[in-house]
Amino acid sequence: MNAPIRELPLPARPADIGADEWALRLELAACYRLFSHLGWTEMIFNHITQRVPGDEPQFLINPYGLHYSEVTARNLVKIDLQGRVIGESAYPINPAGFVIHAAIHANRPDAHCIIHTHTTAGIAVACKKEGLRYDNFYSAQFWGSVAYHDFEGVTTDLAEQERLVASLGKADVMILRSHGLLVIGPSIPEAFIRSWSLQRACEVQLAAGSMPGPNHEIPESVLRAIPEQQKPMRAGHTRPFQPVFDAMLRVAGIRREDLVGT
Repeated sequence: MNAPIRELPLPARPADIGADEWALRLELAACYRLFSHLGWTEMIFNHITQRVPGDEPQFLINPYGLHYSEVTARNLVKIDLQGRVIGESAYPINPAGFVIHAAIHANRPDAHCIIHTHTTAGIAVACKKEGLRYDNFYSAQFWGSVAYHDFEGVTTDLAEQERLVASLGKADVMILRSHGLLVIGPSIPEAFIRSWSLQRACEVQLAAGSMPGPNHEIPESVLRAIPEQQKPMRAGHTRPFQPVFDAMLRVAGIRREDLVGT
């Protein structure tokens, strides 16, 4: 699988699903499998969603009851912003996932992909009053761009949607206090690499915090310069993080023929 998974011939596309949506379904299913490979799963909980092209706001979400390793292009559930299933599905959706993701998809047009995780390192940092420390290679990349949302319990109250959106603001990364991590991106590969970098930042913070002595602080002048330093990585690329996403799929042994489903 040397070519990007979304550019490979589209296998077994159902007649009632357009080519663009089917390509996104394959890529999203691949992302779920990749998260399973990396151990970023929480039994049947947590969510990765992807907006579907079209005039009506709709997005794809994992079927409630399946592990990430069981998600396929066919069993992903398409819903609207009211949580109504579009088409047919043998599975329901998790109300907590709908509350969080629908709120952001509805209010952030640039949030094509949204990822929410409950990793140990992510929750550990979310439990700390100071949140993410900008003193390691990965966390430094998020300096000044992380939003926070106070814990309100299990996210099933529709009234919390407005507060979630207000907390996120214009940020692409949000730490849900005492809860977990959330990132958004213009594509699945970009959201993936943002989630991966945030996870690494939390893991390093957790490891450094277990060692005696104070952490070395990064000067603000260095932190301010990082966004400019990252620009060459994007220059000339419409999907700059597609290569790393596809490389990870190869490492994980995730093949397009395994993603179709029945």
